[in-house]
Amino acid sequence: MHKVVVMGVAGCGKSLVGARLAQSLQCRMIEGDHFHPKENVLKMRSGISLDDQDREPWLARLGAMMASSSGNVVMSCSALKRSYRERLRSFVPPLKFVYLEIDLATAAQRVGTRFEHLFPKSLVASQFATLESPVEEAGVLPTSALLPPEAQVEAVMRWLETPTLES
Repeated sequence: MHKVVVMGVAGCGKSLVGARLAQSLQCRMIEGDHFHPKENVLKMRSGISLDDQDREPWLARLGAMMASSSGNVVMSCSALKRSYRERLRSFVPPLKFVYLEIDLATAAQRVGTRFEHLFPKSLVASQFATLESPVEEAGVLPTSALLPPEAQVEAVMRWLETPTLES
């Protein structure tokens, strides 16, 4: 059974890669952004960064959803800080993370082309300021967000098929 969070800053492709991964695994995809409390959505749309207190109920809700899902499940969630990832792991101890690495300029460019999205381009830099790289954590696969989504999903599928997930 695989429970996987596709994570990274806004504009890295979490939703797209997560959806395609869920399709490959033939499982449920949880779009993390759909479960933000209304107050969080209003703050972000107003160009105000979320803080740890804002994120706590959101992370708790996402963690509970992952824990209650039977079988494979994929979720998109920024999971920017180690403490956020630990919070999610507290619900699902063998939780795996796919970290989509991207540079600030590319992320800002991608976010700038999205319309009707809750996250404005003006907040991209704040995500990089908050980001604590998970590269050295167990159960994390880093991959370049600049690769085609199909290549990213193929890399994740190979990783999930390996007997040990220490990289």
